[in-house]
Amino acid sequence: MQRWAPSSVEGYCATVELILLIGLQAAGKTTFYRQRLADGYTHISMDLLRNNPHPARRQAQLLDEALQAGQSIALDNTNPTVEVRAPLIALGKQHGYMIIGYYFLPDVAASVKRNAGREGKTKVPPVAIYGTRKKLQPPAYAEGFDQLYSVRIAEDVAFLVQPWSEGVTDGPQ
Repeated sequence: MQRWAPSSVEGYCATVELILLIGLQAAGKTTFYRQRLADGYTHISMDLLRNNPHPARRQAQLLDEALQAGQSIALDNTNPTVEVRAPLIALGKQHGYMIIGYYFLPDVAASVKRNAGREGKTKVPPVAIYGTRKKLQPPAYAEGFDQLYSVRIAEDVAFLVQPWSEGVTDGPQ
């Protein structure tokens, strides 16, 4: 199976990867997963657990099951802060996973526009996007990431992925 994400870093080789998708609601994270990661990564997302009475507990259970099974995993949530990401990274490291982050550069106007086109439970109140933007912290290698990438969406929903450059934190506002 050919993976889109690289599976080795100089001096470190892992057979399994834990990918954290990081960004605003309606930033394109799930579309990115479908286009680039669906073939080979277990998809774990709070969005898929909306009808569960305890979504955080269920997500932790699904993550534990995938880690125990040695599956490569894509965590498709906003993952906005260092505090939210830290236990996920630690858990992945504990299981010997390579930790990869994709940071979707924040573009509030574009996220609000994409969100307006959503229907049903996939649509979030616009205030949620603004709230996430206020607390969104760019990732850093110091958190324990083995690889980091920044992601922008072009007009045709093509993803422009570049290796992470510390200090690149924002997209259009």
